[in-house]
Amino acid sequence: MKKIISTGILIMLLSLTLTACGNKNDAGGKEKITFVLDWTPNTNHTGLYVAQEMGYFEEAGLEVEIVQPPEDGAAVLVASGKAQFGISFQDSLAAALAGEDALPITAVASVIQHNTSGIISRAGEGMDTPKGMEGHTYATWNGAIELATLQEVVEADGGDFSKIELIPSTVTDEVSALKTNSVDSIWIFYAWAGVKTELEELDTDYFAFADIDPVFDYYTPVIISGNKFLEENPETARAFLEAVSKGYQYAIENPQEAADILCKAAPELDAELVLASQQYLKDQYQAEAEYWGYIDTNRWNNFYNWVNENKLVENTVPLDTGFTNDYLPK
Repeated sequence: MKKIISTGILIMLLSLTLTACGNKNDAGGKEKITFVLDWTPNTNHTGLYVAQEMGYFEEAGLEVEIVQPPEDGAAVLVASGKAQFGISFQDSLAAALAGEDALPITAVASVIQHNTSGIISRAGEGMDTPKGMEGHTYATWNGAIELATLQEVVEADGGDFSKIELIPSTVTDEVSALKTNSVDSIWIFYAWAGVKTELEELDTDYFAFADIDPVFDYYTPVIISGNKFLEENPETARAFLEAVSKGYQYAIENPQEAADILCKAAPELDAELVLASQQYLKDQYQAEAEYWGYIDTNRWNNFYNWVNENKLVENTVPLDTGFTNDYLPK
């Protein structure tokens, strides 16, 4: 289902588009914005599609094109200015924000207020706690931060991380992987894969990283933008994020209608799963924050402190950088 093309090809295509259109759309005089997703359309993206469908972007004087991600994500395209906004994650941004070759990008909004990821397994097999993963298989992407997170929670629970059998992840459907016993435990984002297990009546055990240690309550996903674009076009950035904020507020207040809008934009999606996921996320997009998109400085820094202390990226991630709330509507 995932549609990924090479960064080079996507940059070339976007360059041709921008060259032809300039900064303004010749027909309507609207400012052109390109937004790069992180995956195929799903309920993390609903606010974008609502803003497009309900005319919020048009009201803001914007023409927004939502495009599929390249192989290595949105960050390079956004940093190069070939796209003005995109979706990334605080954990995967760590390396991008560190060192002399740090990408000139900034997180400008949190899509979901808290980290909803954790480990899911078949119910009754003892993996309802991190220690219980001993002697079982875990499908891994072999990411440094991923494995360090897992090791931290397992050892904090008195477990031995070395007793977990790590197998390369080929999981495309978490429910099928668990039902066929091809893997015992999987890292998921509950709003999609967890909800899907409920719909398919698969009994599972689950623990969330943020419930175990607040250091793992980092921001995932986030909307990013290029520093040069933000510096040169602050009012455009504010107009875009105001429209997006209205889209997510609509999704919070109208999950059924928002689900319908997402399914209209991506008819290949399972409508029942989309609605169930939308019902789950309506309380997660903003949660207790004063306004949608807010990024808390302490939570942002706490996670990167942990990354730095454990030397999980080559260079030290600077604190108090890489994010801002300045462009969000208050």
